[in-house]
Amino acid sequence: MTRSEFLRASLAVAAGWMLPLPRAVAAGRAAYDFWLTRLMYESGDWDVDARMPSNIADALLQYTTLRVDPVEHVLPLSDRRMLSAPFCYLTGHKLVEFSPEERANFKAYVDNGGFVLVDDCNHDIDGLFARSFEAEVATMFGAEALQKLPADHPIYRAFFNFDKPPATGFELNGWGDDLVHDYLKGVSVNGRLGLLYSNKDYGCEWDFDWRNKRFQGEDVTRFAVNIVTYALTT
Repeated sequence: MTRSEFLRASLAVAAGWMLPLPRAVAAGRAAYDFWLTRLMYESGDWDVDARMPSNIADALLQYTTLRVDPVEHVLPLSDRRMLSAPFCYLTGHKLVEFSPEERANFKAYVDNGGFVLVDDCNHDIDGLFARSFEAEVATMFGAEALQKLPADHPIYRAFFNFDKPPATGFELNGWGDDLVHDYLKGVSVNGRLGLLYSNKDYGCEWDFDWRNKRFQGEDVTRFAVNIVTYALTT
């Protein structure tokens, strides 16, 4: 069973496990293979990079045959409806300090086949977001759970071919550690990557006016296509 099949099945069997979706919402979501759910959390600034989701949707529509919902969905991490999302996104610059409900949902989501992309807008491996989020990961999954992804990880070949995670223009122009990070990290459960963690600030890289995309020398959203493809097919 693929991750997407598992998540779709969870909508049917989890009525006693989480809040049921309203019929209209459930019917609308059944028409799509992918929708992006941004996770709100009580600490920090979760609502940055506002144009990023629409640019990811546009890239998926250009390159794949996925039925893509162009509308970003926003749910509190403490809301159990997030457990049925095919793809979640969490970001910020500031302190990450999950409530017990947020922590429980995050862990349950990853443990049960979900996929969440977490992107550090500070692009700083020693910054407040990085230190506090990584501490949360250690609490939820164990001190050794967050590991560097090897260069041959399937996510780098899931659609386009990359020999490493593409750099962003923000890594060398920020207030953080001012380095290009040549790796991503993640947490895997039963051989599946359930949490992809980036200090590269992809959110800002993909947060551009869509009309400016034609001026880019290379489409920077191509790696987002890899991430989504991996999330839906493994």
